[in-house]
Order: sequence, then C-alpha cells, then structure tokens
Amino acid sequence: MPEGTLDGKLPPVDLWNPDHCGDIDMEIRADGSWWHEGGRINRERLVKLFSRILRKDEDGKTYLVTPHEKVVVHVEDAPFLAVRVDRAGEAGPDQTLGFLTNLGDVTLAGPDAPIRVETDPETQEPSPYVLVRGRLEAKLTRPVFYELVDMAVDAPDGSGQLGVWSQRAFFPIGPAG
Repeated sequence: MPEGTLDGKLPPVDLWNPDHCGDIDMEIRADGSWWHEGGRINRERLVKLFSRILRKDEDGKTYLVTPHEKVVVHVEDAPFLAVRVDRAGEAGPDQTLGFLTNLGDVTLAGPDAPIRVETDPETQEPSPYVLVRGRLEAKLTRPVFYELVDMAVDAPDGSGQLGVWSQRAFFPIGPAG
C-alpha cells in the first residue's frame, strides 16, 4: 500500500462550525496547483497544511476551516489528484486498492471510499474519482486510471460494464468493448 507523508491525525474540521465565512481568492486548479490572489502557492508544506483543514460542505462549496473561521476555496475539478494506485491481496473481490494523492493522503477504495467515473456526454471522455475523506475527492491521473483499466474485470451483474473490486465492493469504470 502507498505510504503517505503527513504525520499525525487530521484536525476535526467536521466538528468546527465557525460563523465567519469569507472569500480570500484561493483556488485549486484542475492540475492540482493551489493559487491565492492570482499567484501560485509554491511552498509544498503550506499547501499540505491547508489541505489538512479542507472541507466540502453540503452546499457543494469547499472551505478552509478553523475553529474560528471558514473561507471559500474555489476548486476547478477536485481538490486532490490520485497519483498512484497499489493493489494488496489476491486479484478479485478481496483485493484492496490504495490510492496516494499528490499531497500525501492515502485512501483505500471500498464501501466508505467509492470510486466513481463521470463520462462527458459529448466527448465520452471519462473523469474518474475516488473519495478521500468527507466529501473531498481525488481525480485519478491518466496513468492511474490506465492501471485501473488493466485491473478491470467484467461486472458481476452481466451489465456489460468493466470495473474493479476493492474491499468486496465493485466499482464500474466503463463499458466493455
């Protein structure tokens, strides 16, 4: 399984409900880069620190949250990128797929961390994601998605879909053929 680079438990951002909410012109672009007031944040440790206090609320917006304040973060696609996938166990329903994000988070796909694939209706291009924590997802990079395709098997329900197993859950990734 991939090993993350962050130490310690994540802050309990789901328990924090500050009244003050603002917009500080921060965004996470589709390539995973973080920007503030038009300038790229190049300090990796700062980006990792911010990523630990990130939360996506029921309103669909993503925020940096502290016990005293929450500020909007504009997310172009997903706040994380899945840059690596590893398979543990015998191929099939009992295997576990572990994903490493660009910021060192590790998520194990399964019933509590599903893989989903959105398909563009015009181009038919797939956009695959895995849940990292809360409502925050990582978009699978192209090489990681190709690895999933290499692991894909026919859906157990005979639907003509291909997909992958992880922790006894089956995740469709696209049509066969």
